[in-house]
Amino acid sequence: MNALTTTKFSFPGQTDVYHGKVRDVYFIGDNLLCMVATDRISAFDVILPEGIPYKGQILNQIAAKFLNATRDIVPNWLLATPDPMVSVGYRCQGYPVEMIVRGYLCGSAWRAYKSGVREICGVKLPDGMRENEKFPTPIITPTTKAEIGTHDEDISREEILARGLVPEKEYKQIEQYALALFARGQKIANQHGLILVDTKYEFGQYDGQVMLMDEVHTPDSSRYFYAEGYAERFAAGEPQRQLSKEFVREWLMSNGFQGKEGQQVPEMTPTIVKDITDRYIELFEGITGDKFVQEDTANLASRIENNITSYLKTL
Repeated sequence: MNALTTTKFSFPGQTDVYHGKVRDVYFIGDNLLCMVATDRISAFDVILPEGIPYKGQILNQIAAKFLNATRDIVPNWLLATPDPMVSVGYRCQGYPVEMIVRGYLCGSAWRAYKSGVREICGVKLPDGMRENEKFPTPIITPTTKAEIGTHDEDISREEILARGLVPEKEYKQIEQYALALFARGQKIANQHGLILVDTKYEFGQYDGQVMLMDEVHTPDSSRYFYAEGYAERFAAGEPQRQLSKEFVREWLMSNGFQGKEGQQVPEMTPTIVKDITDRYIELFEGITGDKFVQEDTANLASRIENNITSYLKTL
């Protein structure tokens, strides 16, 4: 199994390229972009040294499925998926914040809560909560959209408005969209025996209209629990069975890595890499209800380049 970790394409009409943590974005003309979901994997804002075969295909296909399944809630940027690892869509002007919606107290929020924090992003949390406990209603804990080389930072609604990062009218709109998308995601997850625990959304503007950008409800942007056994495990104080990237973070932490200066990423053996691939495939099949079809990885770069070029010729 080959993994795609770098791309160096040059497409007709290409004006720029941006290499992100896990995706490479090729800008076409003034208003289009081609987003290539590579097999890179990141944790603690660090790109790990080994690629994960099929990860890009999995993320791209899950995102496309959910973007198409939520168009009745909010318009989105996606136009086409000319390759299993590629999405083509409108080039939106993104807002400099990410909307994190949490239905349960876990992950980084739990780690903060356990250390004594009782307010996250301006949202007050009661004493006495336990790990993986469901909030009475989902909460929004935004983060700033990090510039290259910097970390995302928690920010409150009040700070966003005070700093003028998003106009108030538009911010209220994306709050409503985020909660409606989360409710839809929870409903779909429930149909497949899963719980959508938390996720992130990115929004922007295109032609004067607020649009949903980026990926939706993928394992890179979301956390899922298995519904079966949730109540029993919670009552017993046991870890939940989950499908998310959290298991990668937990593996890193158990090996002494949290992205801090001076720490070394533990060795990613072929066994570890295969285990991560298998978990991503498990999530794909669990959340979509579809059997994952492993596309040929023999000549990934050539396949992607040919498929994108062919699609652009149709425009």
